Parts: sequence; structure tokens; C-alpha cells
Amino acid sequence: MQAEVDAIRAKLGIEAPGGLLFREPLSPCDDEEVVVEADGFGGATVSVVQGNFPMDYLTHRSKKFETEQAAIKAAEAIADGVREPQNVLG
Repeated sequence: MQAEVDAIRAKLGIEAPGGLLFREPLSPCDDEEVVVEADGFGGATVSVVQGNFPMDYLTHRSKKFETEQAAIKAAEAIADGVREPQNVLG
């Protein structure tokens, strides 16, 4: 059954649940990062986390996006300093 699910995801071009799609530090001298995790249904969650992701960390902000592409685009804007996390994630 899992092989069938994986084949469908591959055909649709979406990642498995919990798949890490993006990970970048907010700044070189800070331990906060922007991460994007797939939900397995084509969407993804963007989070600003602090600590030792994915084992021991604190989530400061997060927001679910309908598509993986939209989540990655939002995360890139945050990581590049184009947009502030609070303006993107609420």
C-alpha cells in the first residue's frame, strides 16, 4: 500500500508528509531558521524555528500553505530578507 501511495505522490510531484522542502537560517549569527515541511497532500507549512531542528526546537511562527510551491516562495522571501516573518506568517 505504501508503495502505491509513494508512486501517486511521485506522479503528482508532491513530497511525503514531513518531507523537508526548504531550510535556511534567518541570519548568519542567529539560531533561528525558516523551514518548510510537506503535508503529503501537496501543501506545506512554513515555520520559523529556533534550536536544533528537527530534534529539539521551538516554533516561533508557522503558517500552512495550500501548495508546496507557495510555501517555498514565502520561505525564500523570509530567508532573503525581502519580507518579515510576521508579515508572511501572521
